[in-house]
Amino acid sequence: MKHIKAVFERWRVKEKEKEKAGIGARFQNETKYTPDSLSGHVFNLGAIPETFKEYPNPIARVSLPEPKAGGESGLWKLLLKRRSRREYTAGKTLKLNDLSALLWATQGLTAQFGDTFFRTAPSAGGLYPVETYLCVRAVDGLEEGIYHFRPGDYDLELLKRGDHSRALTEAALQQSLILSAQATFIWSAVIARGSWKYGQRVYRYIYLDAGHIAQNLYLAGEALGLGVCAVGAFYDDDVNRIVGLDGEKETVIYMAAVGFRSARNPL
Repeated sequence: MKHIKAVFERWRVKEKEKEKAGIGARFQNETKYTPDSLSGHVFNLGAIPETFKEYPNPIARVSLPEPKAGGESGLWKLLLKRRSRREYTAGKTLKLNDLSALLWATQGLTAQFGDTFFRTAPSAGGLYPVETYLCVRAVDGLEEGIYHFRPGDYDLELLKRGDHSRALTEAALQQSLILSAQATFIWSAVIARGSWKYGQRVYRYIYLDAGHIAQNLYLAGEALGLGVCAVGAFYDDDVNRIVGLDGEKETVIYMAAVGFRSARNPL
C-alpha cells in the first residue's frame, strides 16, 4: 500500500510540474494585458492583410442563391441585425426577467443525459469550464454588485456589494461603455474542469466555448431590443481582482456589456 501511495504521489507531482510548464498555461499568462505590456505599442497599418481571401485560379466559381435572411424565422432576422452596440441609455433599469432570459440564452440547461447537462451553448466534451459573473449596475430587483450565476440551481450569488462599473471600466482600458451599461457579463474559465481530459489543449477549447456563449448573448440581446458589445481588451489580473479570482486556477477570459440602445446609435 505504501508503494502504491508513493507511486501515486510521484505521478501527482509530475502532473503538477507539467501543468506549471505547460504551453497553454504559459500562453494564458504571457498574453495577459498589463499597463507595462501595452506601453509603446503601435499599430502597423502597413501589415494589415486583405479582408477577403480568394484564389487567383480556382477550378471553378459557383454563384450561390440569395440567403433567405429575410424569411419568416426570427433567427435569420436576428443574425441580420446583430451588431456590437457601444452606446447605451444609462438612466434606465433593466428588467430582471430580461436579465434572466439573457443568462438562460448563454448557459441555460436544456437537457440531461446521465450525469451530463446540456446547455444552450456547446462545450468541448460537455465539460463547460466557463463560469458567468455579472457586474450589475442597474437591474430591477437587484442591488448593485458582483454576482455569480449558477445555471444548475438557476440563481445568482451576490459576492460583492456596490457599483464596480467604474473600476471595471478602468480595468477594461477605459472603455466607457461599461459605465453606462446596465450590466456587464464577465466570463471566467475553471482550467481544471477541462484540463483533466484535454491537457494543455483545453486553452483552445475554452476560448471556443466563450465565443459560442458570447454569440448567444448577442442574439438574445437583439431579440430583446438590447445592445450588446463584447470586450476582449482588459487588464486580466485587475478584472480578476474585481471579481475575486486567483487568475491561475480560475481566470477571466472575456466580457460583454449589456444596455439599452442609445437613440444616437439605433442601428
